[in-house]
Amino acid sequence: MKRLEEIVQESTDVVMRSFREQGEKIQAVVVLLTEAFKSGHKILIFGNGGSAADSQHFAAEMIGRFQKERQALPAVALSTDTSTITALSNDYGFEIIFSRQIEALGRTGDVALGFSTSGNSKNIIRGLEAARTKGMKTVALTGQGGGKLNGLADICIAVPSSVTARIQEAHGVIVHALCELVEEAYSV
Repeated sequence: MKRLEEIVQESTDVVMRSFREQGEKIQAVVVLLTEAFKSGHKILIFGNGGSAADSQHFAAEMIGRFQKERQALPAVALSTDTSTITALSNDYGFEIIFSRQIEALGRTGDVALGFSTSGNSKNIIRGLEAARTKGMKTVALTGQGGGKLNGLADICIAVPSSVTARIQEAHGVIVHALCELVEEAYSV
């Protein structure tokens, strides 16, 4: 029981530090997403492994609802189309699976949101680079320091931890906060 309590406390501490240290950036992302949705734009969300699951979760909350009944909001998780991902990986390489989709689907005014616990995932970096080329706004959710994405994304929310599990737990709480705040702002 003691170890369980230590794990929960560590997770709670990381989440609280994230909001204290990154709160202004999280609020800036709320504004960015709300403005994009209100002006008819979409968000393209992507990540690898657990971060792919975070991407899918975020997109589902925007398309469905988080807590309020409202219009569906356009969000696409780029990790869900296995035919596209495997074809791109086979024909070009894994590094371009998100950049190629952004090239096809992204438009000026859209938002690209990439998850990478290290901040150094090559396919996430390439995805945000492609988004910038398309005139999209870019957001990264990373771990401690932000890695290479810190200098690349318009807004980089860097969870203050180097432990993958704690970073992903904080990302989950941040995603829920974004969903709730965007939903509230969009409904006004």
